[in-house]
Parts: sequence; C-alpha cells; structure tokens
Amino acid sequence: MDSLNLLWQGLLVGFLASVPLGPIGVICIQRTLSGSHKSGFFSGLGAATADTIFATLAVFSLSFLTDFMTAHKEWFTAVGGILVIVLGVSIFNKRVRRPGQRTQTKSSLASDYFSILFLTLTNPAYILVFITLFAALGISSEGHSTGWNLLLLLGVLGGAASWWFTLTYVVSRLRRRFRLRHLWWINKITGGVIVLFGVLLVLSIVVDLGPVERILP
Repeated sequence: MDSLNLLWQGLLVGFLASVPLGPIGVICIQRTLSGSHKSGFFSGLGAATADTIFATLAVFSLSFLTDFMTAHKEWFTAVGGILVIVLGVSIFNKRVRRPGQRTQTKSSLASDYFSILFLTLTNPAYILVFITLFAALGISSEGHSTGWNLLLLLGVLGGAASWWFTLTYVVSRLRRRFRLRHLWWINKITGGVIVLFGVLLVLSIVVDLGPVERILP
C-alpha cells in the first residue's frame, strides 16, 4: 500500500469516527455559537486528539492499556457523566454577550481544548469504533513499520480535525443570523440537553439503556 493511499484511508477513518454528534458535538456547536469559530474548533481538536489516542491503542494493539480501560469502564463512565453534567450546568447558566464583548485568549482556547480532550478520553469503549473501521477498510498494522503506522495515525488526526473545522465553520457562519435572545435560548436548550446526556451516562452504569448508549460520548 502506497503512502498516499494509506494517508487517505487514515483521513477517512478519522472523519467517519468524528461525524456522529453526541454531547461532544453539541458542546462544540454551543461554544461556536456563544463564543467563536476558534472556541468551537479548539474544542473539536480536543476530541480529535482523544480519537487519535484511541486509534493509536487500536493500531499498536496495546492490550494492557485497553484491558485496563475496559476493566475500569464504569469509573471512566461515571467521571465522564459527571463532567458532562457540570459542563451542561455551566452552559445553562452562561451569560450571553454581544460579539464585540467576547474576548478570546490563549488560556480560554486551551481550556476549550483540554476540557473536551479529557471528556472524550472518559469513553474507552470508543476504541472499538476504530477497530471496526480499520477492519472494514482492511487496514492491519501487522507486518508494517512504525513509520507506516504513524502515517496512518496522522491521517486519522487530519480527518477528525477536518470534520470539526468544517462543522464549526458552518455553524459560525450561521451564527450571524442569531440575536442575543436566540443565543440565550440556545444556551438554555443545549445546557439542558447536555445535562440529560450526563444523567444518561451515569444511569448507563447500572441500567441497560440499549440504543440510547450509542449516542453517548
């Protein structure tokens, strides 16, 4: 397999793995609407980085790490659910400001990035998504060099980042149509939805939610 084809396959895997819009997508959209394209995109980059970490575990077959994360899945899920609830409450109570009043600093962008990075990492079961996508595309790391695997992972990161850039860019373009009262309602609705996601996450530890669990982070 040539390098260009491998890179394209990695891009496809990263893009497809990022498309489903669970609470992470809702948070990125809300941050874009209430903040800026940068705020939403840096949040998405946090998710893309976490996805690349999961893809790395899948590619290099680091079973000792995946076994540990799977064995402690309930703890990861509980932490993730609590974080989602906290973020939801924060968004619900967030003040709406005019575009000229919003300030975007390096520290706030870093906070956007790391908050979503850690939140996404609380769902180790997402490793299975990459295992499934790699298998579907006939991608196997067996017998290949480390450089080959790193090129594949670079594609995964690029594909995931391109999805988040596209999504937040489109949302930021639409944001100009919203007035302050619209943004106020958006914060209330998305905050409530995200809190509901968090509650469902916590409940999923003790209750089988069936198809609902597929849309959780």
